[in-house]
Amino acid sequence: MNLLQQTMERIQGLDQEMVGKARERVDSLIKPPHSLGKLEELAVQLAGISGELYPEFDRKAIIVMAADHGVYEEGISSNPQEVTYAQTMFIAKGITGVGVLAKTAGAEVVTVDIGVKGDFPNDAGVIGRKIRQGAGNIATGPAMTIEEAIRSLETGIAIAEAEIQKGANLLGTGEMGIGNTTPSTAILSVLGNIPSEEITGKGAGVGSGGISHKAQVIKKAIETNRPDKDNAIDVLAKVGGLEIGGMAGVMIGAAANRVPVVLDGYISTIAALIAVSIEPKVKHYLIASHASAEPGGKKASELLGIQPVLHMEMCLGEGSGAALAFPLVDAACRIMKEMATFSEVGLKI
Repeated sequence: MNLLQQTMERIQGLDQEMVGKARERVDSLIKPPHSLGKLEELAVQLAGISGELYPEFDRKAIIVMAADHGVYEEGISSNPQEVTYAQTMFIAKGITGVGVLAKTAGAEVVTVDIGVKGDFPNDAGVIGRKIRQGAGNIATGPAMTIEEAIRSLETGIAIAEAEIQKGANLLGTGEMGIGNTTPSTAILSVLGNIPSEEITGKGAGVGSGGISHKAQVIKKAIETNRPDKDNAIDVLAKVGGLEIGGMAGVMIGAAANRVPVVLDGYISTIAALIAVSIEPKVKHYLIASHASAEPGGKKASELLGIQPVLHMEMCLGEGSGAALAFPLVDAACRIMKEMATFSEVGLKI
């Protein structure tokens, strides 16, 4: 808890003086007012985060947290649970969706085993930070202890800070874990006070019982564990997942170092809800990449209060949406630095 508490105490809000200067410059660029839409808001946010009018984010890294879930035992997924292990290996090799998209964005992919069932070879390229061999079955008991939940958050903080110390100045969050839309939806149901039936989707492939069975499993998990919606760590421990805690920790760690974080889709957004519930100022450092195709995706974004910049009908996960949105961060920086203002070209508007 010491690392979590100390990190939270370091988080500050945006540099409001720089926000004002950035807003003034954006509004004076040679274009119709607000014609660059969300790109203008992003440029202002990045200036406020960095404290620089012309920031540059040339060292990008996507941190992929991987873990399994005991709730798989309830038949909520059509995919073999072993896919988590295999896909984590493939992510580390750079041959999955996030690997390919990260290459196009000039980003590194950092793969972390925070709770995958099974152990990886030393040469797999996977960072070993396993807290336990998968979360518990939330339909019959808690996903983890409070201590393990805090460890998952602190693991994310430590990984983020290690990457920042190596030079990363823009992070993305990603995950791998068969069945993890189930705990994600449970968290959303609790924090948003939304019936599970309204926000449960098929995830990467729903089990033979269909979406209605999955929604009932989520409802049962909440009734069994009775998480306290006003205590995000309690919610994470009782109905969450290790990779969700890990991603939330990445966001907290990045915010403490004034580094922006690009969220992936649904599960990353749920992790953001945990992070922001723990420390509201984390929200200033978050950028939502794409609108997830999951039914709970829109509700999660609304609850977080950050609208995605892309609508691609994607639901891959892994951090793929973050990689796809990285060039938009570059574009926002370039319009600030390279577009002229009306006064600079001698026009009075």
